[in-house]
Amino acid sequence: MKHYLSYIDESIKANWNRPALSNYGANTLTYGVVASEIEKMHILFEKCGIKKGEKIALCARNCAEWCVAYFSVVTYDAVCVPLLPDFLPQNIADLTRLSDSRLLLVDNAILGNLKRDNILPQFSGFADFCGLMNIIDFTVAENCNGKLDGIVDAVEKSFSARFPNGVTPNAVNYSKENLEALSVISYTSGTSSSPKGVMLTSRSISSNVEFAITHIPASNDDKILSILPLAHIFGQIFDFVYPFACGCHINIFTEKPIPARLLKALADVKPYMFLTVPLLIEKIFRGKVMPLLQTTKMRIMLAIPGLRSIIYKKVRQTLIDTFGGNVTKGGIILGGAALNKEVEAVMQKIKFPYTVGYGMTECGPLLSYVKWEEFVMRSCGVVAHPGVDIRIDSKDPANVPGEIQAKGDSVMSGYYKNEEATKAAFTEDGWLKTGDMGLMDKNENIFIKGRCKNMILTANGQNIYPEEIEDIINQLPYVAESLVVGRKHGLVALVVVNTDAVAEAGIAQTDLQGRIEAVVFELNAKLPTYSKITACELMAEPFEKTPKLSIKRFMYK
Repeated sequence: MKHYLSYIDESIKANWNRPALSNYGANTLTYGVVASEIEKMHILFEKCGIKKGEKIALCARNCAEWCVAYFSVVTYDAVCVPLLPDFLPQNIADLTRLSDSRLLLVDNAILGNLKRDNILPQFSGFADFCGLMNIIDFTVAENCNGKLDGIVDAVEKSFSARFPNGVTPNAVNYSKENLEALSVISYTSGTSSSPKGVMLTSRSISSNVEFAITHIPASNDDKILSILPLAHIFGQIFDFVYPFACGCHINIFTEKPIPARLLKALADVKPYMFLTVPLLIEKIFRGKVMPLLQTTKMRIMLAIPGLRSIIYKKVRQTLIDTFGGNVTKGGIILGGAALNKEVEAVMQKIKFPYTVGYGMTECGPLLSYVKWEEFVMRSCGVVAHPGVDIRIDSKDPANVPGEIQAKGDSVMSGYYKNEEATKAAFTEDGWLKTGDMGLMDKNENIFIKGRCKNMILTANGQNIYPEEIEDIINQLPYVAESLVVGRKHGLVALVVVNTDAVAEAGIAQTDLQGRIEAVVFELNAKLPTYSKITACELMAEPFEKTPKLSIKRFMYK
């Protein structure tokens, strides 16, 4: 297997003067400029005394500078710890500490949030921590214990001395020998008392990058519009690392992906493929395509076989043009959530170039995928990597759902400093338990049938771990226990009232709903946007429990 940094090394040298990274509608960095910025950051890490294998946290909004910072860390042979910018300031501080990061790289928005919540003083108490650097203007955002005194001037002087004529392609030579070295620690959640940091080795990332290069080939004439969160492994690898390795021009959409703005960007960029979540595609089809096809006049015309194919072909081409006109090369690749059945049926009728993949952070991320031309409706592709095996924990995998389990090159090495969670994630014979129920047909197409874990997956692909929210709710006044469930319009808290506390407080039954709602909704200020509670329901009886006194979650929707 070829190390993914070999591809990065080769791509930079081969595309030195070509555009590499753009903040859509703003600045563009060439591959050569990216190489120069990487060398500058390497000197920064040296001056901070950071050694190979040590951790550097990165928390910023999607932007070209984020990408440069990421490559600077991994090409230095340090471990990158990308943190979601949606994490609360306290979560960011906690995960920086828990990951043993020596440095935190931020942007202006994250820095502002940390200042607003007065979190910055906490960083000075972290062992061996240097401080915070701003990736946008390369300034010291927080100097902890004086470790960054004069660092910016020192970096500039060292850079000028080391590269008096500037960085040249010959200077690019990234270490790419050890596939087993830890490369990334990815935290999927920040609100738990024992968060799980997924440890991904260079082998895991390399297997994903190599698969993409082989099965979704691209060239330096191709462009991509990156909208997925770069701190998520799906966007990180397939919207950034892999296209960069192919020499593509990566345009990063830095705004909120509102359909009208996004469609304009797609028309401008004309990407060769587009990665997104089903929710966006569903909005486009429900807003533009399905109303058109369901008119009385259109239904009459669609009843005529010869005319039907012409109409479907026209609708298909119009949609392809809407996405920039070039997406048939790599296709529209969906992941992170289930696709609406009604919408998918229409997509199939018009032969829309889409495919649905399946994976998880613990696999860096891909487990199954197939080209859109070969995609089977309602599936999520076939087993992806040559070095990865997937099995269904069922006596009849084609007909009786069982847990999807994986083993091989892309699978994580475990959760950082969490042996208990690591042990629980694997079977006794070493297979990763995905927590998803599925089937596999004779052609290895995988069909997900449900989730055996408690995780809630929102329509836009965000993972929510209800136990973490419930743990907070259960500490509130008047609450005995709770369950958080996902419904069509958001997260709903099911609450069993602590009757003794209510009686002691003298709260009337007529006031109870309002009082409970008030304290539960106050929690939203402490939760990321995607985890906010939208409704609260009081339960007439305690939750049904197992002999081990665990709540029977399957009984509550």
